[in-house]
Amino acid sequence: MKKLKSLVALKDKLQQVGDEDRSPTSPDRPLYIYKEEEREFPNDPLADQEAIDSIEEVYYKDDSWDPSKHELQKLHDGPEKLSLEDIDKDRNRLRRQLAAVSKKVSELVLENHPAYAQELQRVMDLETALQGANVICINGRRHLEIAKQGFTTASLGLLANQRKRSQLLGLMNSLRTIKTLQRTDVRLREMLEEEDYPGAIQLCLECQKAASIFRHYSCISDLSSKLQDTLEMIEEQLDVALSKTCNSFDAAHYEKVQTAYRLLGKTQTAMDQLHMHYASAIHNTAFQIVLGYVELCSGTGDTNFQKMQYKDLCTDKHIITESYIPCLMDLCKALWGVMNSYHKTMQWHELHDSTNQETAEAGLQFSTSDATSSINIEATFNQRYVKQKLEHGLARIWQDVQQKVKLYLLGTDLSVFKFDDFLHVLDLVNKLMLIGEEFCNSKSEGLQDSIRKQSINYFKNYHRSRMDELRMFLENEAWELCPVKSNFTILNLQEFKFLRRSGLVKKLSSAMSSPQSSPAKLAETRDRPGDAPQGFFVRYGDHGNPFDVHQDEDDGEDVMATNGYDEDEKEENTYADDDSDDSDVPEELKQDFVDEKTGETPVRRDSRKKYDKSRKFNNAPILTNTTLNVLRLFGKYMQMMNVLKPIAFDVVICMSQLFDYYLFSVYSFFATDLDLQSAAADWGLSNKLKTTLKRINDNLILPEDSMMPNLQQPVQQVEDRKDKVPFPHVSPVVDLTGTQNLYGLAERVVATESLVFLADQFEFLQPQLESVIPPAKKAFLQQFYSQTISTASELRRPVYRVVAAKSVVYDHILQLMANVKWDIKDIMSQHSSYVDVLLRELQVFSNKLDQVGRHVPIPQPVYNVLWEHCIRLANRTFVEGFASAKKCSNEGRALMQLDFQQFLMKLEKLTDLRPIPDREFVEVYVKAYYLTDADMERWIRDHREYSTKQLTGLVMCGVGSHINKKARQRLLATIEDMEKLKR
Repeated sequence: MKKLKSLVALKDKLQQVGDEDRSPTSPDRPLYIYKEEEREFPNDPLADQEAIDSIEEVYYKDDSWDPSKHELQKLHDGPEKLSLEDIDKDRNRLRRQLAAVSKKVSELVLENHPAYAQELQRVMDLETALQGANVICINGRRHLEIAKQGFTTASLGLLANQRKRSQLLGLMNSLRTIKTLQRTDVRLREMLEEEDYPGAIQLCLECQKAASIFRHYSCISDLSSKLQDTLEMIEEQLDVALSKTCNSFDAAHYEKVQTAYRLLGKTQTAMDQLHMHYASAIHNTAFQIVLGYVELCSGTGDTNFQKMQYKDLCTDKHIITESYIPCLMDLCKALWGVMNSYHKTMQWHELHDSTNQETAEAGLQFSTSDATSSINIEATFNQRYVKQKLEHGLARIWQDVQQKVKLYLLGTDLSVFKFDDFLHVLDLVNKLMLIGEEFCNSKSEGLQDSIRKQSINYFKNYHRSRMDELRMFLENEAWELCPVKSNFTILNLQEFKFLRRSGLVKKLSSAMSSPQSSPAKLAETRDRPGDAPQGFFVRYGDHGNPFDVHQDEDDGEDVMATNGYDEDEKEENTYADDDSDDSDVPEELKQDFVDEKTGETPVRRDSRKKYDKSRKFNNAPILTNTTLNVLRLFGKYMQMMNVLKPIAFDVVICMSQLFDYYLFSVYSFFATDLDLQSAAADWGLSNKLKTTLKRINDNLILPEDSMMPNLQQPVQQVEDRKDKVPFPHVSPVVDLTGTQNLYGLAERVVATESLVFLADQFEFLQPQLESVIPPAKKAFLQQFYSQTISTASELRRPVYRVVAAKSVVYDHILQLMANVKWDIKDIMSQHSSYVDVLLRELQVFSNKLDQVGRHVPIPQPVYNVLWEHCIRLANRTFVEGFASAKKCSNEGRALMQLDFQQFLMKLEKLTDLRPIPDREFVEVYVKAYYLTDADMERWIRDHREYSTKQLTGLVMCGVGSHINKKARQRLLATIEDMEKLKR
């Protein structure tokens, strides 16, 4: 471009100087020669354009480029032998190109010459204006110099000094700040020792900010890197401080740590680190506790237990039986501490998040800036992250705790433990599972499976030995009354103290202390909602430990009465001592007075009164030592059931077997010694009781012929025999044949009523049992209560019917009735003598009942059952005697009614039982004598309660006396048909 500009300038100059400057001797001769050379080429525009287009691109580069060097270089790079023709061609080509460019430039200059002249004129005008401005500037400077000398020199000097002073003050402040920064390291260390992490971080951040401001000082550059190292060291110590909160949570300490992380902007990172520390804390805590017991048990330092795995440490090779429970307790205590710390951590965040949320909402009401909104959004996001992280961490932490305890439980065989020790283990594990459920609503499947494996075999073996023990107790039981307090309940036993801790003990005790309390009322009382117990984290969150061993105030039990009586019952029972002093009175004076004219025996009202008192002399339950033992087993079983719900149903089955065997034993001892040919044999057991006894005999009782082991028996039969108990046999010391003791009535009362008491207690436990077994298994429990527990009171009838059948000689009464003539012609005003004999037998029975009642309380239901049996047997004796009559007249039938009415009148004075049982049984039979043959056939079909003999006697001796032989044969055929149907 410079070359072009120079060419244009030369062209203009050439036109200005005119023709005179074009002389050969002119300095512009090269241009003229150039022009002459231009004429060597023809004036062809197309050729000129082709020449311009053929110019190489390198010629259009910057002005510093040397074209001569370029052309020489081309020659140098060309062939080694140069041709003059080629060089000349290149020279002509360059000349042609130069001529074309010069021509083109000349044309351009000529075309733009008017514009150039006009612009040149403007330049000259500008030069004139600049000369005027120069004059003005000179004058202005002269005036400014005058002003400087006269006014501004002094003022500006003052300003300069002031500026220097300000700069020096700023420098002094900077130096002071630098000095403070230099001393910051010492203060940071002091704050870290004081655990003031927020203050240390705040100070370090402020120092970093100040260091960035003064980074232009060379001494600050090293300080910045040192502050960064210090900040990293603070983060490390902060992480250590965060890990300390896992084992022992301190709200003030944790608040400092969280504030420090918030200042660092690492709230989420803190949560991630916290969960890692909790996982490490659980592992390290469990390992150290088990390791300590292992080293203590080993007693030698030969083995390096530090390098062993936790699972290997938990085996019974390293943990001895004596140290198992203490180690488990310490393990649970330590893991509780970790879980409690985590729970407190969540509470702390919930409290502070709610406070921060209120503060943020209040701040938004007064500030709407984008910066404030952004900060609040970030804080809210952090809170959500922390909340979700903590909630998700609950299950993870409990899983780690559960895994540690599970490994410890499965590492030892618990079958060799004592029951109380095993129950203690279950109690600890169950308490830990309750804590886990409260901690994260977990059902603790891992712990349940592990402890269930340990418990099933242990409990089966334990129950098998307890059944054998119960058989031994029953076969050696003398069935003597065990003196207990009048307000005795199962809650007084030490084995049921876990129920006393439940908060319902006051309601249950008050309900059971009432004599009128029924099992249904007790169950209803127990089911009443009470005050809900507080959770573990509420009770032991700040102090104490749920696994600490506390000695309960009610651990002891006081169930035995003094000499069989309570203090408040001694006055009521003083008559018993008075009655015991008549041993010197002759037997004749003790006998009842008999009217010589009528043969009647007057009723001893004082005897009845004493008997009424004797039945009330003690409100205490009737039970034996064996009953107490079974109740204690119930308590132990329920403790295991309460702490280990997965095997609760198996425990319930075992409890039912204890009761079944007790019931079957009482029945076998006291209800099977009656002659089947006796008058009472026709009173069969109820269908429900028969079904229950058959079920027990088939499922629980081992046949006597299979007591000897048989090597040829299949394995399955051998296993089934293990779950069965041998047939029980009553103790030889129990006398069931003596007439003076009413055939062992005292023993029968104690045995039967203890069974009823046991059933009542079992019924009282029903709500508790239903609450621990699976819902699908409740049908079994309800069936057991409806078919077995309810039959306990029904066992009174077969047990006491033996006493009633043997105490009165009904066969002798039948013989006396057989001697009575029923075909009399006159209506008698005096009853038959057999009635007096029967009444005397019943009076003797009443006296013996009084004597038994002085030693063993006879409850009202027992009293009613005994008299009911006696009266039913007597009434059936009446009917049997009436049916034995060969001939009977209308006057004889009137005598039958007179005899029975006399019996009823005297009987009502002997017993309080109302109404008289089977009264209609006799009266309906006697009235049937007056029926016609048509009514008699219908009557026979409607009254199937009478035997064939009784119906036959009625036909032959009753209506048969006034009907024909054909009608009598028809009635006998009807009776025979009914007998076939019975078979």
